[in-house]
Amino acid sequence: MLYRVTNITTFLLLAGLLCLHNLWQPVAWWIFAVLLVVYTLLLVWGSMDIAAGFYMPVTCSVQTRQKVVALTFDDGPLRDFTPQVLDILQAHKVPAAFFCIGKNIPGNAAILQRAHEEGHLLGNHSYTHHFWFDLFGPARMLAELRQTDDAVQQVTGLRPRFFRPPYGVTNPNLKKAVQRGGYFPLGWNIRSLDTVIKEESPLLERITSQLKPGSIILLHDSAAVTVQVLPALIAYLHNSGYTIERVDKMLNIPAYA
Repeated sequence: MLYRVTNITTFLLLAGLLCLHNLWQPVAWWIFAVLLVVYTLLLVWGSMDIAAGFYMPVTCSVQTRQKVVALTFDDGPLRDFTPQVLDILQAHKVPAAFFCIGKNIPGNAAILQRAHEEGHLLGNHSYTHHFWFDLFGPARMLAELRQTDDAVQQVTGLRPRFFRPPYGVTNPNLKKAVQRGGYFPLGWNIRSLDTVIKEESPLLERITSQLKPGSIILLHDSAAVTVQVLPALIAYLHNSGYTIERVDKMLNIPAYA
C-alpha cells in the first residue's frame, strides 16, 4: 500500500533528521519544510489519481490482449440524456455500465428499470455526489452508498456491487467504507472529459487516442456532447476491431451483491 509506505518513509526521514539535528549538527528548518511539502503533495496526488491505488486498490483497466473495451456512464439516471444514451446503445446492441447517483433515482425509476432490462450494469456512485463527499467520515460515506443500494434495489431488486468514487477521489475514509460495504471499486483509464469538452471531434479524438485493449472508458449521461459523440465512438470501436463488453464480464466478477 503506497499510503503506508509513504507514511513509514516520511516518519523515518523525519526521525533521522531530528536525530541528526539533536545529536550531531543543526538541520536547517527549510529541510523539514521541504519534507512536509513533499509529503503533502504525495497525499494530494494519491487522492486525485484514482489509477495510482495510493489508498486502496482500484481497478482501472483489464489486462488483456483481446481487443475488448467497456463503456461506463456516471451521474444518471437523468431525464434529459440517459434515455437518449439508452436509445443509441440499444440501436447498436452495445452493453454499458451506469454508475448512478442515488438522489437521481426517485422520479427516474422507469429509466433505471429500462437500463437494467436492456442488459446494462447498474453501479453505485454515492447518493448525493456531494461536493464535500471526500471529507465525510467512513460511516457517513457507507450510509450514502447503502442508501443508493436501497434505491436501486427498490426498482430492480438488485444491490450494486460495483462502486465508483465521486470525482474519482480516494482517501483512507473511503477505503474503510468500501471494505465495510464489500464493494468493488472501479475507476477508468480513459477519462473522456465530456463534461468539459463541448465539441464532438476533439472529444472523440481524446478518447480514441488513448484506446488500448482492456480500456475502461469514463463518460457521463449528463452531457449533451456525450449523446452526440456516442454513435461515432461506437462506430470507431467496431471499425477498429474492438468488442464492447460489460465491465463485469470483462473482469469476470459478479455485478451484484
